[in-house]
Amino acid sequence: MDILYFLNSRIAFIRQFYGSASAPFLERKRKIEAGEDPFVPPYSEDGEPPFLDEWLEADESLHILAYSCVSMLASALHLFLEAWVGQSGVPVGNPLKQSEFKKRGWLSGYKAHFTARFGIAFENSPADFKVLEEVVLARNRIEHPSSITDQKTQYSTSDMKKLSNPLFVNKTDISLLNLFEDEEPRWFMPPTLYVTESQLLAALAEVEKFAEWFDTEVERVVYGHSSKG
Repeated sequence: MDILYFLNSRIAFIRQFYGSASAPFLERKRKIEAGEDPFVPPYSEDGEPPFLDEWLEADESLHILAYSCVSMLASALHLFLEAWVGQSGVPVGNPLKQSEFKKRGWLSGYKAHFTARFGIAFENSPADFKVLEEVVLARNRIEHPSSITDQKTQYSTSDMKKLSNPLFVNKTDISLLNLFEDEEPRWFMPPTLYVTESQLLAALAEVEKFAEWFDTEVERVVYGHSSKG
């Protein structure tokens, strides 16, 4: 089975899904900002931006859509690594399940498994592994929000201890909630998990980059050759 092909197919689907599903929300925001029909601003002296509720609803819809895509991306990465465990014929041992997987999560667990059993050094990947870790962490935060009062969710304090330079944050949040001393960030309070189209596309690209590298490495070890060569 060509595991990389199926991962890339899932990522391609996420890209087109976001592009198609985001279009009506982007168009609604554009029409409101341009004052186009059916959002022609009525005469008003109260200073309130016209159609603010409609604009905020469209903007929030874009973020929830992006949340769904991040969750799908995390699931695709999990399935990719899980499939390679099966195809390699070397199952994850119970001691590792009870230690790395249980304590630090499945991404760290698979990293430990493939390093220990196949000698694959994840630090040699051209991808930014911290982005992959953030995708998984973001998925967990999206699936288990902390409050019923907001459609968006926030990182936890413990999350921010793991993320030295998070991808899924708003630049405004960084300036308001973070002070840098000697290049090290200090967060006074956890920011909102914020996913724009450019941030989503960046995460998709990093997973693709990692998967291409990992697929070559694991095939070299498991089959004694690389299918890319």
